[in-house]
Amino acid sequence: MSPREYPDRPFVGVGVVILGPDGVVMIQRGNPPRKGSWSLPGGAQELGETVNQSAIREAHEETGLEIEVIGLVDVVDSIRTDDAGAIQYHYTLVDVAARTTGGTLSAGGDAMDAKWIALNEISAMGLWSETVRIVEMAAEMAAAMPD
Repeated sequence: MSPREYPDRPFVGVGVVILGPDGVVMIQRGNPPRKGSWSLPGGAQELGETVNQSAIREAHEETGLEIEVIGLVDVVDSIRTDDAGAIQYHYTLVDVAARTTGGTLSAGGDAMDAKWIALNEISAMGLWSETVRIVEMAAEMAAAMPD
């Protein structure tokens, strides 16, 4: 059993919407919850790390990309229960939007794969509805920002 299963408090996770000319970077998760599914790069915030520092670290570990955080998108609660109704996982997810500043896209860390996905293909990927909503919000945020 993972030390994050059946927690006595929520864990803070940071998700990164990395936007670019080819769409958004998605990773295939290598660990539970949702192992094997496609998701935003990200992971647990470490002690002493700001949210933005966590986003930069996680993006680099899982995608090989260097990023610049451009803003907060939203905060989402991910609470999963087991068959008996006990809370198996509880994450408070802080999602930020970012753009690349360097690096080469390649899966690393606990990501099994990483690739650019066109924004118009996101809704057809069978993603968690909150992930789709966050990507759409980040794309709107980025489009409204000056270059």
